[in-house]
Amino acid sequence: MAERTAPAGETDLAELRRRAAGIRVAVIGAGAAGLVAAREFAGLGFSVDVYEAAESPGGAVRSAEVAGVRLDLGAESFATRGGHVRALIDELGLGEDVVEPGTGAGGAWLAGLPDGRTAPLPKGGLLGIPATPFAADVRRIIGWGGAWRAYLADTFKPVLTIGHAASLGKLVRSRLGNTIADRLVAPVTSGVYSADPDDIDPDVAAPGLGAAITKTGRLFSAVDRLQRERRDAVKAPGSAVQGIAGGMGRLIDALIEDLATHGVTFCTATEVERLEHDGAWRVVTSGTAPEHPDAVDSEGSESTDDRDDEPDAPAYDAVFVATDEGMARRLLSPHTEGLAPAASHDGPAVAVATLVLDAPQLDTAPRGTGVLTVPGSFRAKALTHVTAKWAWVGDTLESGRHVVRVSFGAQGDAPATDGLSEDEAAQLALEQASAMLGVELALEQLVDIRIQRFAQSQPAAAIGRREAVEAARNRVIAVEGLGVAGAWIAGTGLAQVVPDAVAEADRLRHAVLWRAGES
Repeated sequence: MAERTAPAGETDLAELRRRAAGIRVAVIGAGAAGLVAAREFAGLGFSVDVYEAAESPGGAVRSAEVAGVRLDLGAESFATRGGHVRALIDELGLGEDVVEPGTGAGGAWLAGLPDGRTAPLPKGGLLGIPATPFAADVRRIIGWGGAWRAYLADTFKPVLTIGHAASLGKLVRSRLGNTIADRLVAPVTSGVYSADPDDIDPDVAAPGLGAAITKTGRLFSAVDRLQRERRDAVKAPGSAVQGIAGGMGRLIDALIEDLATHGVTFCTATEVERLEHDGAWRVVTSGTAPEHPDAVDSEGSESTDDRDDEPDAPAYDAVFVATDEGMARRLLSPHTEGLAPAASHDGPAVAVATLVLDAPQLDTAPRGTGVLTVPGSFRAKALTHVTAKWAWVGDTLESGRHVVRVSFGAQGDAPATDGLSEDEAAQLALEQASAMLGVELALEQLVDIRIQRFAQSQPAAAIGRREAVEAARNRVIAVEGLGVAGAWIAGTGLAQVVPDAVAEADRLRHAVLWRAGES
């Protein structure tokens, strides 16, 4: 749907605030997307109510005390690309607390190689594909024989004249063989996307790879070319990810504090059952809805809403849905075409076990900042040695005490902690950590543990996913007064969620203001 341009004079801030003063917006979902969108609406003077089914906001970005230390239970960092998240952090006054991950611990390792071997994860590469198979850190994993087989296969197979491939896994296997696909690419896609490389669209996961393949005709050469182009484009060195001292949960706290200054109302532990539209949008919940005695409906009359069935469902000029995909589709499908939820929309479930350990044997960071695993070799998919990765965590702990995060679950593979008692889950997490770190960790060394389960969105790089979410958003945009955002439609990670939520909130805000100006 083509967006109309603003009429002359609409950019006058005083006029925009005058129009916004009588407009009510409901934001459903208080994860990062919902909070950022609420900030866009409230900052211009809209009256905003935020509904959240959980007891507290944050979604996948949350912190809690474990052994007396506040730690991240979900997202522990943000990607620096685009600068959008850093700009938000700066606006909220947290810029001085942004920190870089540690580099002195030797980076990440790979576990689950033949004969139980572990090795440092090769530097560089693209989704695990190396620029050359003969680099020493690559040969440690695939051996000389694997290196020569991959090189000769890519060199003597017919030149790739078109760089498009429907599947990353099939592309790598057809050009480089199974060893690189299974030992290098699969651990990365499992760790990053919780998905098999065969299900990943390389055009989405690795922008520019297709064009580089077309130019070079070889996969190794294409990766090498793309790496050199990216190095040349970087003006200043810096980490691809950053964190916040004290945890990423501080970003959520700062957003909530900022929204409070604008009078935003939070309705937590409140499940939204459905949306209704009768000239105004109504949010029907299982709990008590916020009261606004001076609210007006879309026709300009006082909203008494004296229906017997839902007497407290308030009226809104617009609704912004920022939930997970299943809930979003359930709420939106009665008002849009082609958005009915289905089992195929379910993403992977992931459980993150955060362990605080009295383990001086981890002082040397024996596996660097963390470990990825070859799929099928462990019951866990990855481990992060938090105290080796983030100096601020180590600074808050006693000498010899460490924090380790163990991640379970992938697409089609429920977390191994599901169905276990708390003690059983703790024992499993400790066993997996011991095996991945190559250090014997006894149960008596466990000081505390916290297991957080998340329902992730389907990977944005999954085959066919980009087209599906574009179609979904276009259907929502076509309905007056509706907006949608969140990881399921923007892609996983704050670097994608934040700018997408801002853009979608601004689109809906503009549309509502336009209508207010015409009335």
